[in-house]
Amino acid sequence: MALSDCKLIELPKIEDRRGNLTFVEGQNHIPFDIKRVYYLYDVPGGADRGEHAHKDLHQFVICMSGSFDLLLDDGFQKKRFHLNRSYYGVYICPMIWRYLDNFSSGSVCRVMASAPYDEADYIRDRQDFLQAVGAQ
Repeated sequence: MALSDCKLIELPKIEDRRGNLTFVEGQNHIPFDIKRVYYLYDVPGGADRGEHAHKDLHQFVICMSGSFDLLLDDGFQKKRFHLNRSYYGVYICPMIWRYLDNFSSGSVCRVMASAPYDEADYIRDRQDFLQAVGAQ
């Protein structure tokens, strides 16, 4: 898989004067079954998150509130997304370095993952990642 496989996906938005509703279905809106969901919140101003890649994990990232930037990197090219709407998300395929920054106050990031947590799936060292993708 490559950076070109990572993409912004618009989710269904059911508008109602009482409030809008958006939903995500695995294997329908995103190309994997959802096995885990986690949230990032109360991120201090100026802080960043991520800075790792996954060997096999697929993820879908949504900004539920506020805004933040998601930088994706396959070792050869980079792509930045500014997320600030809860009906858009970014699909991240395996072997993509990810970096989240520029968090606004009160932002909430929801991540849906294709597998339960597994530390062995992480690549946390940038040089190891670049070597694994043949960028060194």
